[in-house]
Amino acid sequence: MKKMPMGGNFNMNNLMKQAQKIQQDMAKKQAELEEMEFTASSGGGAVTATVKQKQLINLEIKPEVIDPEDAEMLCDLVTAAVNEAMKQSEDTYSTEMNKLTGGMAGIL
Repeated sequence: MKKMPMGGNFNMNNLMKQAQKIQQDMAKKQAELEEMEFTASSGGGAVTATVKQKQLINLEIKPEVIDPEDAEMLCDLVTAAVNEAMKQSEDTYSTEMNKLTGGMAGIL
């Protein structure tokens, strides 16, 4: 049985330094992403939702879309706008973390 030489192509210290740098970069990027706001609208701009840190922080509804006879439509527009803003937030988070880790964020 052959022993693996120490050093050579495999350097544990460099690997640990790289892992620490990735963790530091991820923490920095997470802090940046937590400050970002994501806005989406539905109904041709009739309803606009803004989210930050997976929370709805602003909802705008144009008065002309408020119809007491059709509350269901308004609910659908609000739901669509909020869901799209949340999706943008999640997609951006995933994309940015994958850029840092090469898709290995789940194991670090």
